[in-house]
Amino acid sequence: MAANQYVETYRQLSQAVHDAGLIRRCYGFYGAMIIGWLLALAALLVAVVLLSDAWYQLIIAALIGLVLTQLAFLSHEAAHQQIFSSRGWNEWTARILSGLFVGVSYGWWMAKHNTHHAHPNQEGADPDVKSTVLAFTPDASDQRRGLRAKLAKHQGTYFVPLLLFEGLNLHYASVKMLFTEPHVAFRFTEIALIATRHTAFLTLLFSVLPAGLAFGFVGIQVSVFGFLLGGAFALNHIGMPTVPEGIRVDFLRRQVNMSRNIQNGPMVRLLMGGLQYQIEHHLFPVAPRPRLRTLRKFVREHCSRHEIGYTERSMTEAFFTVVKYLNQVGMKNRDPYVCPLVQRYRG
Repeated sequence: MAANQYVETYRQLSQAVHDAGLIRRCYGFYGAMIIGWLLALAALLVAVVLLSDAWYQLIIAALIGLVLTQLAFLSHEAAHQQIFSSRGWNEWTARILSGLFVGVSYGWWMAKHNTHHAHPNQEGADPDVKSTVLAFTPDASDQRRGLRAKLAKHQGTYFVPLLLFEGLNLHYASVKMLFTEPHVAFRFTEIALIATRHTAFLTLLFSVLPAGLAFGFVGIQVSVFGFLLGGAFALNHIGMPTVPEGIRVDFLRRQVNMSRNIQNGPMVRLLMGGLQYQIEHHLFPVAPRPRLRTLRKFVREHCSRHEIGYTERSMTEAFFTVVKYLNQVGMKNRDPYVCPLVQRYRG
């Protein structure tokens, strides 16, 4: 089938999805989610004040990390225009959830994430496959020399520990952008939101806890947040085919072939916040989270009919695929991850 025929089949799929009402807003769901997780955060902060300076404060720190991950998911959905019909309401909801509660710049995340959606797993275009620490593609591995090349051979092994630092990286990268990029919308608003969040949170902790426990609390909270949020995004794309720089693939196959779904379940729903339906999210980023399960049936049937590869794995299978892929890329082993689609385009 020619590339322009895939464009037409996507148009047909999109029409069927819209006709089925799968893009309709879910105000009740998102209202309950936002209010529920904000109340959970408030309850945990009250618990920090009321409980003694005992080790189990670190359990509360981990739970706050979990709650902030959920608020980050909701900010992500607002940024994709999923919650409200008004663009302004979505943007400000995302900005406030992200800056005032999570402590990450909405503007920084939007620029990075929109580029990822436009070019998933494409070298030289997708910021999520660029890293100074890990080699996500064979070409990136080829550029490693000396100690970095030796470390890359085992990068899958230390990928999980590195996720514990992802929260710190998100905080740092977003604040750095606010102070260094020349043109940033609502720069001072975002700086004020993030500064208020960090100041209030740290003041609370160091006022009611001994310094050592307060530092431990922050470390656990940031580590859990980074592990959960980074892990949710990593399982969806790492180990899927990468597209060399300069090669163009039609939208339908670009989004489906470079993404991986995670099999749904209660724990998966909690830990991944709808991102387990990554293929559907990439094809229809404005589709609300509650619609994605039904949307999956449309997309799977469409891909089966047009012989488009559709990947779905359990969370465990996806995790071991990610580790195996990173180690094999680090050892410059390309064979298991050559994309037939890209090979054909190169030919």
